[in-house]
This record gives sequence, C-alpha cells and structure tokens, in this order.
Amino acid sequence: MSTIKLLDQHTINKIAAGEVVERPASVVKELVENSIDAKSSAITVEIKEGGIQFIRITDNGLGINKGDITTAFLRHSTSKIKSIEDLFTVSSLGFRGEALASIASVSQVEVISKTREEITGVRYVIQGGNEISKDEIGCPEGTTIIVRNLFFNTPARRKFLKSPGTEAGHISDLLNRLSLSHPHISFKYIYNNQVKLHTSGNNQIKDVIFNIYGKDIAKNIIPINYKTEEVEITGFIGKPQISRSNRNYESTYINGRYIKSTLIQKALEEGYKTYLPMHKYPFCVLHYKIESSRIDVNVHPTKMEIRFNNSEELFQLTKKVIIDGLRQIELIPEITLDKEKENKTIYQKGIPEPFEKEKIKALNTTSEKVNNEKDYILKDSKDQELDRKKETTLSKIKVEKNNKDNNQPSKGQTTQNTFVKENINNYSEVKESESKNPVEQLIINEPLLSKSAVSFYQIIGQLFNTYWIVEFKEKFYLIDQHAAHERILYEKILSNIKKANTSSQPLLQPLIIDVDLKEQEVIKKYKRVFEELGFVIEDFGGDSYAIRAVPYILGENLKPEVFLEILDLLSDENYINKFDILLERVALMACKAAVKANNNMSFMETKKLIDDLLNLENPYTCPHGRPTIISMTKYELERKFKRIQ
Repeated sequence: MSTIKLLDQHTINKIAAGEVVERPASVVKELVENSIDAKSSAITVEIKEGGIQFIRITDNGLGINKGDITTAFLRHSTSKIKSIEDLFTVSSLGFRGEALASIASVSQVEVISKTREEITGVRYVIQGGNEISKDEIGCPEGTTIIVRNLFFNTPARRKFLKSPGTEAGHISDLLNRLSLSHPHISFKYIYNNQVKLHTSGNNQIKDVIFNIYGKDIAKNIIPINYKTEEVEITGFIGKPQISRSNRNYESTYINGRYIKSTLIQKALEEGYKTYLPMHKYPFCVLHYKIESSRIDVNVHPTKMEIRFNNSEELFQLTKKVIIDGLRQIELIPEITLDKEKENKTIYQKGIPEPFEKEKIKALNTTSEKVNNEKDYILKDSKDQELDRKKETTLSKIKVEKNNKDNNQPSKGQTTQNTFVKENINNYSEVKESESKNPVEQLIINEPLLSKSAVSFYQIIGQLFNTYWIVEFKEKFYLIDQHAAHERILYEKILSNIKKANTSSQPLLQPLIIDVDLKEQEVIKKYKRVFEELGFVIEDFGGDSYAIRAVPYILGENLKPEVFLEILDLLSDENYINKFDILLERVALMACKAAVKANNNMSFMETKKLIDDLLNLENPYTCPHGRPTIISMTKYELERKFKRIQ
C-alpha cells in the first residue's frame, strides 16, 4: 500500500502560510506593501486586540479589477513579475503572489475594491481559503481589506501568539519603518479606536522622524546626502548623545524596502567606532538607491535579507559617508537642567476613508498646519531662520529688561516661555550674536573646537583634578583630561604608523599563544601586514606561535587575549581593509599611556593639551567612544540660579 500521498491545495496553503504569516504584523506588512505597490498616497491601518481579532487596511490606490479579485487569492498569482528574469530587476515590495492566499487560508477575509475605470466595485469574502461570496457594490476608488480571527482554523498556531499589547507593538514598529521608507505617503495607525501615528505624507523624512521619535531625536540628527553613478545614500544619522543600547533605532532601506543587513550594520558601527562607547548603537534612517540588477531580494520569504554584488564597495562607502557626516558639525553634548514636556501631535478624529477626495484635502490642510507649528525644528529655509532669530532676539531683550527692572515678573515669565517654545533649537546662536566683546564678534560663527577659536578660549580652573573648565563666548565647557589625552595620543599614533614611523621592540620573553587551524591561516595570510606594523611572529610548533617583537609604541602591553581578538577581527569578511583594523587596535592599546584622572597637570601642560585637542578632526570622544567634552550655556546656568524665570 502506498504511503506517500499528494497534499491537497488547501493543506498546502496552510503550510505555506507558516512562512508568510507568522503573526498579525506579518499580515499588516503584506497588505500595506500591496497598498504601496498600488500607488496609494494615503493608507489607514486599524487593529483591535493586537490584530488577532481585527485588522483593516484602507488605501486610495489603483484598486483590484473585478475579474482579477478571485485570481488574486490563488497562490503564485501576481501582477509584479511574469518570468524568472523579472526577479533580478523587481522594484515592487511584493512579487511572489503568496501573501493573499496565505492570509486567506488562516483567517476570515473581506475585500472591497474599485478601480478608476469601473463604475462599481466588488465585495469579496473568503474564509479559511474557501470562497463565501462575491458581489458588486458601490464604493470609492481604492481597496479596503478586513482580516478577522487570525488563525481561527489553526489553534496550534494561535496559541503561540503573544499578548495583544505585544502584537500591537510589533505592528507599531512595522508602521514606523514603513512611514520612514515612504514619507510621501500619509500613514494613519489606529489601535483600539485611538490614533497612535499619523504622518502628513509631505515627503519630508525629518517630519516623520519628529512624528515617530519626538523632538529630542529630531533636533539631534545630521543630514546625509551622497550620490555616485551607482549608489545614492540619503537620510539622517544621529549625534552620539542619542545613541541606544540596541539596534532598534537603526533603519536601513534599499530602494524603499526595509532590510536588515549585517554588512551595512557593521559599516555603520565602524563609522561611529570612536564616537560611541561599547554596547551603544547609533540612530539612523538611511535610504540607499541601487540598481535592482545589483542586488538580490529574493533570499527569504520576508524579503528583509538582501545580497549585494558589490559588498566590499558598499561597506567602505557607507563607512566613509558616516565619518564624513559626523565630521561636518560640532558634536559637543550640551547639558540642559530642565527637560520641557514634549507635546506630540495626535489627530483625534474618527476613522478616515483616505480615498475620499474631501478627506484627503482636509488631511493636507491639517498637515500644513502641523508643519507650520513645527517649523522651528523641521524647516531649513534661510528666510525662516532669520525671522526666528529676529523674533527670538526681541523676546530675549524683553526678558532681560524685565528681569533687570524686576517690575513686571509675570510679563517677563510669559515672554520667556514664548522664547523657549519658539527657539529651543537655536538659543545658543542668538545668545552668541549679542556678545558685547568685539573679538568674539569676529568669530561669532565659529564653534569652540575649531582652529580659529584656539586663541580665544579662557581656562577657568579644574574640578576634582580631572575636569578642566573652559569659557568661550556664551558657554562653558568641561574637558576630561584623560579622555582628551587618549584621543590626542590615538590620532598621533595613527599618523605615525601611516607615515611608516614605526619600529619593533623585542620582547625579553616571547609571548606564546595557542591558536586553532582557522587562526593559523589568518596569521599566515596577514603575516606581511603584521610585519609592517612591527610584529615579529614565528611558528613555535604544533598549534602554537611565538610573538617575539611588538610595535615599539606598545611596550610590554600586549596580552594573549588581545592578540586573539585581533585575529577574530581579521577573519571577519565584513572588514575589508585589514591593515586599518590592526592599526586602530594597536593605537587603542597604546592609549594606556594617557594622563589619568587625578593626575596633576600644570597650566602650560593643560593649555597644550586643549590646543592639541581643538586641532583634531574628531575631538569629541576618546577612542573608546566616551565624550571628551561637554558644554552648558550661560542661559541654562542663569535659569538654575533663577536669574531667568
């Protein structure tokens, strides 16, 4: 008797659904991506009970033709590709034709859709993969898909779902990513009848960042804009002070698709290497535009993994873009003593039908109003910048006058509150422009850490034998002598090694290390690179190697575990330039010679230290990512002493 049987199509669909539909967020992802592919300009997502009981996706896209509605729910039916060759140039988010069939096989689905060409639309109901009804219906252009009772016919799958709150969190994270990848689309997310996210669709990524992450993130990001014939990289990266303890705030997009790439993650973190301490990760929203023929997204059913045919170039390019972006602005963290309450804009309206023209118009009007309210953070227009500075200067004059006279405290307080609200992002610039010192007026646009500023700062004194106080214009700075000296030594060592100013120091007793076959191959492969830096390494027999000499600048500081760590880095294929890896590691080890906290330094030594720091390309952090310098404005200090209310 035959024991091998062919599965029926219904069972096949249920099994296939396991690859595509893992949880409610998977359903939302597939359906919203279909809406995006349908050229929608407004998409509303509503869920209840974490999306387990109810999901509704409404868009104003092209709609589904009546004759295609049934075919759309068959496996491998798609309008995106026609042959295997199309896979290598596909630009749409979906293309396999598996999503609708998989979703319909494990839930109760209702679709209402209409194209522009048709007079009436269609309502199609399918439950557990079985067609229930198909009717003509009057409806606006676009598509609404309702998914009820997910996994109602596969209880074994349903019991592995998390709580409704957890599932809703996954959907929220997904919609945040989609909003950032498509800023030209207005997204609205409603959970249990409450609006959680509403973007304007004005094609400004910074607006979306503000909407999702808030003011503190939006005002501490750096624009990125890089373009070559083959690759275009745009978006924003965060200043070191808004780093996080995990990678959840790293968002990378290739041709509009959110992806997770180990290659790009490592390149990004290499760019931030000496700006962040260990176990801290940067904020970023980076959009890559790469020819479809140069990448392969057909790697995994979720399409979140990707292959590149020029991975080495992309790694180096990403690292360079990050480093260049961080070097273009001053990165000194500023202390603020009182954190103002942040009011995020939430639209308290009923559930919109985004495909209705009247409501689209209303949405645009609302968006314009909101954008005007957020101009102090989100606009870069020079005219608006000048207007704000004028208004702020007038406000500040009123504040100081009121505080000086001390006759009208209530009015002074009102004026000050207005000032803080209107100019929270540019306060220090306005304060600087009012300096009465003509020398300071000459360098009014120069930050402290610039060569032209070296002659104008003033050393006030030292705290706890570790932190030097420096005054410059309307701010004071605290400089950590140990972190600053580490950075200076690190840059000096790198420069000397690159100029071939290196020599070896023989060890009195060779350092014997035991290595496995893989590590032995790394030593053999990069022996010349080791020798260029000053290492002398010999085979000691068996699985052992003897390190007989090290770079002179290391002295006796090399430990076996550090050398093994270097071998691990060299064996990592994502690190392209092996010489740079060795060079940076050696420089880090040599930094142990830096002056320590509580070490006494003379005034002249301190002056030399600060002058050297100011002339570095990256004076903001030590090589391990800790800050070398922080600042505080005169304004914040006066607020603390109640001189300004």
